[in-house]
Amino acid sequence: MLRAIVLGAAAGGGFPQWNSAGDGCMRARAGEPLAAPRTQASLAVSADGERWLLINASPDLRQQIAATPALHPRPASLRNSPIGAVLLTGAEVDAIAGLLHLRERQDLVLFAAQPTLAVLDANPIFRALNPAHVHRRTIGFDSAFETLGIDVTVYAVPGKVPLFAEDTATPEVAEDGEAAGVRLSAGGGTLHYIPGCAVMTDALRARLAGADCVMFDGTLFIDDEMIRLGAGPKTGRRMGHMPMTGPGSTLEAFAEIPVARRIFVHVNNTNPALLADSPERAHLNAAGWEVAEDGMEIRL
Repeated sequence: MLRAIVLGAAAGGGFPQWNSAGDGCMRARAGEPLAAPRTQASLAVSADGERWLLINASPDLRQQIAATPALHPRPASLRNSPIGAVLLTGAEVDAIAGLLHLRERQDLVLFAAQPTLAVLDANPIFRALNPAHVHRRTIGFDSAFETLGIDVTVYAVPGKVPLFAEDTATPEVAEDGEAAGVRLSAGGGTLHYIPGCAVMTDALRARLAGADCVMFDGTLFIDDEMIRLGAGPKTGRRMGHMPMTGPGSTLEAFAEIPVARRIFVHVNNTNPALLADSPERAHLNAAGWEVAEDGMEIRL
């Protein structure tokens, strides 16, 4: 059986974002139950409930571990962790910054594609992860491997280079490994985790068809959401994210993809679908989609 726990469901900045006075963030900050706070996107998966693989290491990782008893140290020894490995789907800050929380001489394996490992190699701060304990492993796309009893396949999805690595005003969307999705299975159940995707392709449709569960990029409800709200100058597609709704959206793309359970993750603080009582949430629910919350658990 595959067990998955959503450690964080929000996009970069979390919800509420520290410098946002938007309606949703104000409601979350006030503790309203229908505006549940969320930390930045990360997932923990296990085949046996004892050893865990993290998908991405968000800046909130220490808080996420503290909130998740399955990831707590066991009393058998002074220093230990059920976290045995970390897999990175890209090199954006909100996917890699949490690695620095894992620097206390704890043995684990770090899996990532070559473009992501190159970013870590180029930044000396990540030398804090002692290579005697944190063993970096380069993974190839579409090459299945097994870790901690979980069958894993990582595949490239359309995306762009991390924001801090952009060197042009309008970086091109490419399917060259800057963004990735992950297929996870154990005991028969299949889960796909895709926290960032710029556009749906025929190949990705075919890959997802028949999955038990897909957790998919839900950054913005509409493409120009941040521009309309005055929260930023970029569309979702410019940032490498499909919008939930509208032409070329996720709802449109998945209309004919047979998937048993569909869950939005990596949801931006400006997205009204974060609010459980919003018409936008009702629209998604009517289309067969859920919006992830921190602590949500799935068993397949």
